Amino acid sequence: MIAQDEKIGVYVCHCGTNISGTVDVSAVAEYARTLPGVAIVREYKYMCSEPGQDLIRKDIEELNLTRVVVSSCSPLMHEVTFRKACNDAGLNGFLFQMSNIREQCSWVHDDRERATAKAKQLLAAAVLRVGQQVAMEERIVPVRPETLVIGAGIAGIEAAVRLADAGRKVYLVERLPSIGGHMAQFDKTFPTLDCAACILTPKMVSVGQHPNIELLTYSEVEAITGYVGNFRVRVRRRATSIDPTKCVGCGLCWEKCAVKKVPSEFDAGMSMRTAIYVPFAQAVPNKPVIDREHCLHFTRGKCGICQKTCPADAIDFDIQDEILDLEVGAIIVATGFTLFDAGELARYGYGRLDNVLTALQFERLSHASGPTGGEILTKSGERPGAVAILHCIGSRDENHLKYCSRVCCMYSLKFAHLVREKTHAEVYNFYIDMRAFGKGYEEFYRRVMSEGVHFIRGKAAEVSTVAETPEEEGKLIVVGEDTLLGVTRRIPVDMVILASGMRPAEGTEKLARILSLGCTRDGFYLEKHVKLAPVDSPSDGIFLAGACTGPKDIPDAVAQGAAAAAGALSLIDKGRVIIEPITSEINPEVCAGCQLCIMTCPYTAIHFDSERNVSVITEELCKGCGTCVAGCPSGAARQKSYEDSQIYAEIEGVLA
Repeated sequence: MIAQDEKIGVYVCHCGTNISGTVDVSAVAEYARTLPGVAIVREYKYMCSEPGQDLIRKDIEELNLTRVVVSSCSPLMHEVTFRKACNDAGLNGFLFQMSNIREQCSWVHDDRERATAKAKQLLAAAVLRVGQQVAMEERIVPVRPETLVIGAGIAGIEAAVRLADAGRKVYLVERLPSIGGHMAQFDKTFPTLDCAACILTPKMVSVGQHPNIELLTYSEVEAITGYVGNFRVRVRRRATSIDPTKCVGCGLCWEKCAVKKVPSEFDAGMSMRTAIYVPFAQAVPNKPVIDREHCLHFTRGKCGICQKTCPADAIDFDIQDEILDLEVGAIIVATGFTLFDAGELARYGYGRLDNVLTALQFERLSHASGPTGGEILTKSGERPGAVAILHCIGSRDENHLKYCSRVCCMYSLKFAHLVREKTHAEVYNFYIDMRAFGKGYEEFYRRVMSEGVHFIRGKAAEVSTVAETPEEEGKLIVVGEDTLLGVTRRIPVDMVILASGMRPAEGTEKLARILSLGCTRDGFYLEKHVKLAPVDSPSDGIFLAGACTGPKDIPDAVAQGAAAAAGALSLIDKGRVIIEPITSEINPEVCAGCQLCIMTCPYTAIHFDSERNVSVITEELCKGCGTCVAGCPSGAARQKSYEDSQIYAEIEGVLA
């Protein structure tokens, strides 16, 4: 029941014709005047506009309204707008309620009479509910000035440098021995064919030398607790067995290392490294690490030649992993991607047939610092006379990656150009659709076409060595349908490059659990809103950048790194964050200590007090989802602003 002294203001929005085109707004307003406690009813074309908000402010001040209801669009759009209007006029913003007669009514119905009746019901529910609401105050918590950036590819580097240049302390965590990510492996970048290292290396050096960036390579995040503005992070810094304060990077240790046949991860397995190594010449930090899985000292308990050779006495086999406890105000996740494993598609011969390469292997083959010094050579050491580039390996495949990986067409065009430029070989691109979506990309596509590259529209069916003609002897035969000509073609080549799609980086699922982040069904992190909040995560204070949310090219990754840094900076610069009071709470006198709420809470906002044998909610972490309330068998959990009396009043209004 609504108290007799309540004075409720009701405002019905036309929303242009979005609502009034289907709902009789005047009839809804007239109906509102019959509801208990309603003191004033107004209808307006755009309630969210400044004049519309002024109507609310003026009525609160002049008519002493005690509660306000606005019938318009989704609360997701303008609940904050109308709450602020109420607060500005001196009315607690939580004595306001919206009824959604656009998304839930006018947009989903075409029967005007029935849509109007439904709008009346929704309005009645809001009026009866607002009569049961109580005033609440938002909470203010301080924000720490430090930021954690997870992942040091180009997106993470951009975010870290932007924040550091703004004078903020940054912890940059990277699980590999060097920063740079995949971009450090690339030869050229499309469409301008700039040297990837020339673009990236200055940024890497800036990170390594910046006084505001603490670089934590060879490290992984193990746990994160706390809440927006006040996160506590545990980082494991893996032992490199090298004292970085003593090491001068002279290289004697890896020159003398007895283990020289470890496949190089940086060269995509196309060259060998030693057990003690620096990933690549421009690595940051440029200090070696000892691979304990292959080092004879750790596997057999002998050797130690590197320690005996080191003139700086920097090698210490007794160094152990270090656990760092950090406190930060914001977190940026930029964990990047990994390529689809082409070995899952056996028909293309990867790992079985010589001279069938992945995209990253070709990048290293073409790179001046790669295993062949930048010469494109077959395994026998000869220049290829013909090369096939197969698009969409794993991508747009119902059995593997259902999505388009966006960059594969463009890097395949880049490969075609590099092959033609360096070897003058015939190049055959097997593609499904050519997707040149970015700035200058279509022009690059036309340039490559003019260079004599052959384009065959059709996905390659297989790569075989079974020759049917003398010309095919000793060749790799690419078999595929040419959908433009309507024939099956057999193209004999000396080298096949597989343009594999992009999938989430290794460890994405584990980190998602640590951060309480959601993932799409493809495994990428889920943004707060794909269009309106593409670098925000659903968890306040945690931002996303680069290919961790889906396939991206370098410009998009850089843009998102900068955007995520701006988001973190805006949070930090405020020095405080406002947290909504609509959270759950647990009555300790009723709690049975079953801990079911702890298991069901998606935000890890509940912990168990073993001394009192009750569950306790950390309000700063709680998002008010109500999962604990729904699952509590003893009825100890309740959610503010969603009390039984409020819900029953809303139901009564709908059924009136």
